Amino acid sequence: MARAMTTKEKDRKIFVLDTSAILFDHNAYFNFKEHDVAIPITVLEEIDRFKKGNDVINFEAREFIRSIDKLSGNFSLQDWIPLNGPTKGKFRVLMNEKSSKIDADIVFGEKKADHRILNAALSIQSEYPHRKVVLISKDINLRLKAKSLNLAAEDYQTGKVKDISELYTGKSLVENLSKKVIDKIYQDGWCAWKEVVKERPQNNHYFILRGKSDSGSASALGYFNPQNERIERVNKEAAAGIRPRNAEQAFAMHAVLNPNILLTTIMGVAGTGKTLLALASAMEQKSKYRQIFLARPIVPLSNKDIGYLPGDIKSKINPYMEPLWDNLKFIQSQYRETDKEFQKINDMVENEKLHITPLAYIRGRSLSNICFIIDEAQNLTPHEVKTIITRAGEGTKIIFTGDIFQIDTPYLDSHSNGLSTLIDKMKNQALYAHITLEKGERSELANLAGTLL
Repeated sequence: MARAMTTKEKDRKIFVLDTSAILFDHNAYFNFKEHDVAIPITVLEEIDRFKKGNDVINFEAREFIRSIDKLSGNFSLQDWIPLNGPTKGKFRVLMNEKSSKIDADIVFGEKKADHRILNAALSIQSEYPHRKVVLISKDINLRLKAKSLNLAAEDYQTGKVKDISELYTGKSLVENLSKKVIDKIYQDGWCAWKEVVKERPQNNHYFILRGKSDSGSASALGYFNPQNERIERVNKEAAAGIRPRNAEQAFAMHAVLNPNILLTTIMGVAGTGKTLLALASAMEQKSKYRQIFLARPIVPLSNKDIGYLPGDIKSKINPYMEPLWDNLKFIQSQYRETDKEFQKINDMVENEKLHITPLAYIRGRSLSNICFIIDEAQNLTPHEVKTIITRAGEGTKIIFTGDIFQIDTPYLDSHSNGLSTLIDKMKNQALYAHITLEKGERSELANLAGTLL
């Protein structure tokens, strides 16, 4: 029987968190303002299975368990425990996972943890009929199941980039500039930013500058240098035998080659050359770094661990690393086998001056004086991206590349992945530069397929 509620209690919602939301952010239950938060006992059981391991998801599980233990103190978790802070609600573990009205196991014809979580949410809804109960999950299908049972369900929104269409691109086109400005950029290598735009540009922002039609349609490439507060010319220079084919690629190479920019993100669809440009630019500066790491997260098919694959560990991870090796082979193909540069690349790999590896294998290694390239960064959570950057030592440069619309992990999307968050949060920092590549350069056939299919 539902107990009587006070007016103040009726205004507060009850948010029921599932496992995916907690593994995304172990502090999730603190982020619902004055509303109350609950987790089904099944979520605690699932979190327990994730606590062992060295991945970020295991870290999130362990931190959540410690946090709940500290919060509970001498309280029983079956009671509503006040969350820290005067504006916060209360927290509780839901023991009852049998709904009196609807049984999710029966509705969906299968007994599974997700259905017990749904039943727990339905049970608390029956217990507090005058309060709105909302299931919070990163699992789209679980949210759909909840809504089919007339249970409100939402994604975990904290940290999400609200409008991807407004995501920072790192570049602008400025037209109808006077011939005087274009000439000054070519002659002096720079111009005052007020001659180009009305407001001060974002730090390390790139420009495609075009003159008026009566100036012979002259154009130039530039970027805003925060060190001296002026727009400087960007040249299309080759790196490790790779020459940029368009303005965006020139900007990307310039960002990686710029010693004052320690963090770079390069975003673009397949075929825009983001990984190749990052690797070539890093190799051009190989003498500046102790090592060059080229890594990517392993996202197995059907979300199964690589242990399901046949063979030894090398055989298991090689398919995931092959695209990175392809980029290295392409750079090497710019030289003849008799060239010194060709052999130097082999030597770099043999001596581990250049190291291609799964991202998980980097953990625990020193990141001082390293050029670190992380490919497929859209498959990382914001916390994973933060963990990587905060481990950077002196003399380290980090480059993230990826496509936020090509995500392979089930609980991330274009709004919540680490790459989108990084671009949104870091823009206008003096140590950071971003460029979005839009023009495909893989082949004429690939461009045609990307446009029409």
